[in-house]
Amino acid sequence: MFETLTSRLNQAFDRLRRRGKLSEADVDQGLREIRLALLEADVNFAVVKALLARVRERAIGSEVSRALNPGQQVVKIVHEELITTLGGRVPLNLAGPRPRTVMLVGLQGSGKTTAAAKLARRLKSSGERVMLVAADPYRPAAVDQLQQLAERIDVPVEHASGVDPAELGRRAHDRAGKGGMGVVILDTAGRSQLDGALMDELRSVAAATSPVETLLVLDAMTGQEAVHIAQGFKDAVPVTGLVLTKMDGDARGGGAISIREVAGIPIKFIGTGEKLDALEEFDPGRVADRILGMGDVVGLIERAESVLSQSEARVDAEKMLGSGFDLEDWLKQMKQVRKLGSMSQIMDMLPGQLGRVARQASPETLDHGFKEAESIIQSMTQQERRDPAILNASRRRRIAAGSGNNVQAVNRLLKQFREAQKLMKVLRRSGGPDLRKFLG
Repeated sequence: MFETLTSRLNQAFDRLRRRGKLSEADVDQGLREIRLALLEADVNFAVVKALLARVRERAIGSEVSRALNPGQQVVKIVHEELITTLGGRVPLNLAGPRPRTVMLVGLQGSGKTTAAAKLARRLKSSGERVMLVAADPYRPAAVDQLQQLAERIDVPVEHASGVDPAELGRRAHDRAGKGGMGVVILDTAGRSQLDGALMDELRSVAAATSPVETLLVLDAMTGQEAVHIAQGFKDAVPVTGLVLTKMDGDARGGGAISIREVAGIPIKFIGTGEKLDALEEFDPGRVADRILGMGDVVGLIERAESVLSQSEARVDAEKMLGSGFDLEDWLKQMKQVRKLGSMSQIMDMLPGQLGRVARQASPETLDHGFKEAESIIQSMTQQERRDPAILNASRRRRIAAGSGNNVQAVNRLLKQFREAQKLMKVLRRSGGPDLRKFLG
């Protein structure tokens, strides 16, 4: 997310940090570089102008001149003003009598159907009973797609061929009420462009179902076009929030920065991948952290907690810091890391210098390395995994052939494992950092 923008901004920040004192000319030069980076990322010109005006007003005042590190203070100001531009956190409104209806709207290809399933999964995991409604009678296979996604999360789908979407929504709401459902999510039809027929249909669906939330699903990679789409929908229906999809891409992500300030609609969720758990509640502070290369440690911890229980994490930490850490444990650790998402997503969430160093490596190369290591370890016997010391030349040739690799790859893996064992031994002897302290 925002890789190119982050790189350009950090170049500008690095030049500011290298100066012991900042003159007004230094600040203006830095802001020019930041302006170019934002405009190239397709951030709205008026938004850039307003953002940097606020930054400049603070950056040439006593707030910066009296700071121990003026360059770092400017970065802090940019961070705070970027959060202001992105807007505050506005949670999903599920007030009122059950069942509460959430209507998803948007153009074709924006990711409405997948977003509906992701939202259903998220609400179900928080204890809500959810029903999905396939209210798109026009797109071929729209019902099938929603049903397939719903099966994966075990959520019922209401659909009926030849029924007007407004009538279908009304029936679904009544059935959900009788069935004790808490939330009804309507996946409405999209069009290739904004048109009167689409808006008339959405108005009739809204009138029939009285949604507590009308969420506009937008492709974040469309840049400023997303802002125009948001304004078009807002003029026709009472849009209460935005869901920005494809935030894991890096093409023209500036629309995500512009949209809250220009359209005046709060961002409520962001989609960060294709998996059904890749929907995050929008947090402007964490997004600003990612844009400025500060990572998202909180998000990384939340991902880890979602795939690994605390008891399992504690046991794994004990093993890693003990003397019995073997290749079987290492394989388990690699599988857990891969559950967190793609390497590009994980690298994007690493903070500071660690994140910068990590992003210098190709995510594809790292993913390939994980797969290669898994195939090698899985080609070993249980005894070999637990006692790598017995891996003589003959055994290594057999493992290489069985995993589709060469002996050099096997040797490389074993060397990496020995280095990991040495690191654990050093940590154990030095008394820290103790991973168990972070796990309660």
